[in-house]
Amino acid sequence: MRHRKARLQLNRFTSWRKATLKSLARSVIIHQSIKTTKVKAQAVQPLLEKLINMARTDTLKARRRAFAILGDHKLVNRLFTDIAARFKERAGGYTRIMSVASRRGDNAEVVILELTEIKKKEPPSKKEAKESRQKTPQEEKAPEAEKAHEAPPQEHKPKSAPPEAKEKPDQVKKEQPQKKFLGGLRNIFKKERDAL
Repeated sequence: MRHRKARLQLNRFTSWRKATLKSLARSVIIHQSIKTTKVKAQAVQPLLEKLINMARTDTLKARRRAFAILGDHKLVNRLFTDIAARFKERAGGYTRIMSVASRRGDNAEVVILELTEIKKKEPPSKKEAKESRQKTPQEEKAPEAEKAHEAPPQEHKPKSAPPEAKEKPDQVKKEQPQKKFLGGLRNIFKKERDAL
């Protein structure tokens, strides 16, 4: 009997469920925001909260426990250095679930699971972009020197196509059958699939 076992089972056996949760947690740490179903998001949210809480302590024991869950040293390092630093002042609520829509195929509720404090990638400022575009005098001379060493390109004369080749496209057009009545109707009823 499984009385008082309130856990989201995700219709998976134990090892499969653990692998799913591990994969979702890894994806959130890498991308900071993922799109998934509501039930999966609710299942992985406590695991993410626990991982970020461990990362805030930053001890060797916590790193080893996080590695046992995530299984990747780079992800553990990112969790403890980058993500934990963002949540130093926060006592909880490190992730949020935002509803998006229903999935077209099975009407499952799709949500966005993301960290509450997302590190945005800032585009380079205008000054930095100008500095990177400006070249030093040595860099400007280098391309000119390379051009001097190259041989002048030879001019190629375009060959005229034989008259037989020109006639073939006309014949191909005539051989194609006309579009059938139902072929045109089918396209009316086809809808583009959702890109979820």
